[in-house]
Amino acid sequence: MSDHGAMMGAVTNDVGVRADRIPGYGGGPFGRFPELLDEPLFWLGHLSSCAQGEGVEEMLFGADYEAAEEFHRELSGRAEWPVFTVPVAAGRLHVVYRNAEGDVGTDYLLHHPDWDRAELLAVDGGHFMGPGLSWAELTAAADNGLPGGSTTDPDSRLLLLLPACGDTAVPVEAVGRLAAALRARTAVEEPEGLAVALLEGQGPCGPVSWSAVGDGPRISGGRYSFRNPANPLALSADRLVRVAAALAP
Repeated sequence: MSDHGAMMGAVTNDVGVRADRIPGYGGGPFGRFPELLDEPLFWLGHLSSCAQGEGVEEMLFGADYEAAEEFHRELSGRAEWPVFTVPVAAGRLHVVYRNAEGDVGTDYLLHHPDWDRAELLAVDGGHFMGPGLSWAELTAAADNGLPGGSTTDPDSRLLLLLPACGDTAVPVEAVGRLAAALRARTAVEEPEGLAVALLEGQGPCGPVSWSAVGDGPRISGGRYSFRNPANPLALSADRLVRVAAALAP
């Protein structure tokens, strides 16, 4: 994995302001490519890790498997690492396509201007770590309508952050919500059936519980989650608090 202790190289953010770094994250060079979110083939590869279970991958890719594979081969071969941002009530979520040689993956980070470093919430790749978001946190980020990110479209935001989500308490209306996003942003043939399958499997970690004790932060029950204090790689107690506060629905 890339050196997350180094500083992120210069990248132009989504409101046209030049940002020199995301503290605590290394790699790059970085690029802004919001037009990728309008490409149906982009979403097939982006959601591929969520396609767990028999037949789910076929539902996702359909006849576009080879085209999507080629699209993402070219994407991961770019010199620039695509970075997408989603503003939240207190900070920004960054989705970084890590095009490091021999270590390709997608990193999900949260940063606030007052923090000394961005917090790594999830890693979607060969060394999966997560989940980083509950369903309520995911939909809050997707629906807040805040400007300044890669897109204000709630469907794009929902799909962009979905691989970082895992939750046993997904409400029944989530199927319709996810199906609508798949219908709007992809060309899959059965968005409702695929939505059911994606919410049942929920990626490499599967559904996990979220809980809070007293006034403490919401924490994940996922074995590989940075937001699970039982994980040796978990965020420290104070950082768990600030992450939960920043993502609070």
